[in-house]
Amino acid sequence: MKTLVLKNNFQMNMTMLPNSFVDHYMANANGEFVKVYLFLLRHVEDAASSLSISMIADYLNNTENDVLRAFRYWESVGLLRLGHGPDGGITAVEFLRDEEENTCGDTTDFSGCTSGYPQDSIPTQTPVAPVTEFRSEAVSAPVESSIQTPVSNAVPLDTFRAQKEIKSLLFITEQYLGKTLTHTDVDTITYFYDTLHMSADLIEYLIESCVENGHKSMHYIQKVAISWVENGVETISQAKEQAAAYSRNCYTVLNAFGIKNRGPASSELEYINKWADTYGFSTDIIQEACRRTISAIHQPSFEYADSILTKWYECNIHHLTDINALDHEFQKERSLHRSLVTKPKNVTRNLNNFERRSYDMDSLEEQLLKSN
Repeated sequence: MKTLVLKNNFQMNMTMLPNSFVDHYMANANGEFVKVYLFLLRHVEDAASSLSISMIADYLNNTENDVLRAFRYWESVGLLRLGHGPDGGITAVEFLRDEEENTCGDTTDFSGCTSGYPQDSIPTQTPVAPVTEFRSEAVSAPVESSIQTPVSNAVPLDTFRAQKEIKSLLFITEQYLGKTLTHTDVDTITYFYDTLHMSADLIEYLIESCVENGHKSMHYIQKVAISWVENGVETISQAKEQAAAYSRNCYTVLNAFGIKNRGPASSELEYINKWADTYGFSTDIIQEACRRTISAIHQPSFEYADSILTKWYECNIHHLTDINALDHEFQKERSLHRSLVTKPKNVTRNLNNFERRSYDMDSLEEQLLKSN
């Protein structure tokens, strides 16, 4: 009897996914994290594969920070172990066995007993240095401020709600800015949400208000966001109140100075904030200082107005009536000073208006006789 020679032309070109992953982890994980896990699992058996964080991010249409967050998430739940290089960068990823796999009879077990897959095909405790041999790459992130960030309505980024809100914010931002966001733009939006702890609604209002005022620069939007956090703005209503106060103060000063068709310069804005915030003056007092500036030097001058308001601040001026009382006191002191000035003597109008010499005629006659 002849021996049969078996030849297999069908290659098992597939990725094995454990049942326990679907039953215990997939539902709680963010969809982007699942994509990263499946991508790594697909390449774990490919010895010729060499990946980097940027390659994974480009392939999955994510940011590098998203990939790093996925790594940290799967490490926190015990499915991955990360290897780090001397510079702190991730150099290797190792798949770990699921702790839920206790018995061979468990339907969530992927050890081969009920899944129908051979035991040696399960990618557990397999180092993947040739697969995830990442190059050290610097991931750009916005420079963090030294401010104390408040606790707000933002939720951790590893939750489904957070990822959904971030995606919605990125889409809305693209619509407002009218362009595709760069990696830096995406990192900045994530910085608002994750580091500054701003809520999604507040971030949306931030971008909307900046664009409506003609500022589409992400650098400018970031400065406004940091300013809001420093001033304790946590809700949209608080942001609207601050924006209204800013517009009211700026309009009052510019209108009093007769400045049209432009906003305040940075140095001018510093003066306005000083008068309104540091000194605590109301708009009517600031407007009065601007009016007196124009009356005195006939041109707008923030420096001259600042000298007036600084003097009023030192005199504890709080109302317009206080200014009137200060003016009255000044006029009173001025009149008193004038009355104390010595009046000049009346001058006699004649030709002998000089101090005459006085001579002792008797002594002069005696001296003349003695000389003879």
